Amino acid sequence: MAANPNSQRPFRDRREAGRVLAAHLAPRYRNRSDVLVLALPRGGVPVGHEVACALVAPLDVFVVRKLGVPGHEEFAMGAIASGGVQVLNEEAVQGLSIPAQVIESVAKREQAELERREREYRGARPFPDVRDRTAILVDDGLATGATMLAAVKAVRLMSPARVVVGVPVGSPATCRQLREEADEVVCAAEPEPFVAVGAWYADFSQTSDEEVRELLARR
Repeated sequence: MAANPNSQRPFRDRREAGRVLAAHLAPRYRNRSDVLVLALPRGGVPVGHEVACALVAPLDVFVVRKLGVPGHEEFAMGAIASGGVQVLNEEAVQGLSIPAQVIESVAKREQAELERREREYRGARPFPDVRDRTAILVDDGLATGATMLAAVKAVRLMSPARVVVGVPVGSPATCRQLREEADEVVCAAEPEPFVAVGAWYADFSQTSDEEVRELLARR
């Protein structure tokens, strides 16, 4: 039974959330040869797998790493993505007076993890050609939007025809902000108050590297 995106109950899990999101995307993007689904690991991959299945589209990962504020890592001061893209939350950086060397140190550590994940998930397989295609970036939700913003900016450098952001749930303010960057943003649910992404899932357990590899192999 699919979740009602207008309800206030959580999605059962990421798979159900992906099916709900796919229902919003299917009328425009199903059975199109130019569509490519790029999921942000790890949590975005189960969602993206359901979307790719429903749209009959290929699935790959697009690795983005949040730059957490030291001591408060859950709070993003920015993000990095494949292709050397770095996006900073200038308001957070200035408001917390975060020195450049701290940002550099965190970015260096996260870059190492980004490269590890790319090797883990893709191996020797090259990144798919995005040029002149419709790239649908998928995650399990949008809170601050820092990681998704980095993904949008990075994919733009690959000359796609269109960049679409798709999430099952997102902060209304963040969804509005991303609409200024992407060609289209599809948030299946934009609850108010938002609270946190995990609050809208009954099961928000961490997705493992093994599950990511398995789902990618299926597509």
